[in-house]
Amino acid sequence: MEKINSTAALKAAILQLETKQSNEGKVLKEQYLKAYESVKPINLVKSTFREITASPDLKDELFNTSVGLVAGYVSKVLFQGTSHSPVRKLFGTVLMFGITNAVARHPEVVKSVGKGLLNMITGKPDAERKERYDKARKSA
Repeated sequence: MEKINSTAALKAAILQLETKQSNEGKVLKEQYLKAYESVKPINLVKSTFREITASPDLKDELFNTSVGLVAGYVSKVLFQGTSHSPVRKLFGTVLMFGITNAVARHPEVVKSVGKGLLNMITGKPDAERKERYDKARKSA
């Protein structure tokens, strides 16, 4: 900064510095409010949820794991039923973990089996079966 020799120049320099300080104070307050808002628990949860939904790989993994857990739990309930036998409960838990791991590790197989079952229930033929049917009809 240059040397100030007059009171008018001093007042102008002070006014300039006060304006600069005021502007920097406003920017600092805005940054503080943004930081404060971002660390609120609800905003942390929202931002985490946005990150999860933005990542397709993470969505697939989450879906596969969820399907595995549901399949494992359903198999345990079906096997165990209302039994109070500790051995049956133990086998039901082991079965649940086994099915959960199998479904989570091999989701492609589960999806194809699920599609096949759904097609059988709804009566819609899958593409391969329809193609064989069409070929057989043309050759006959």
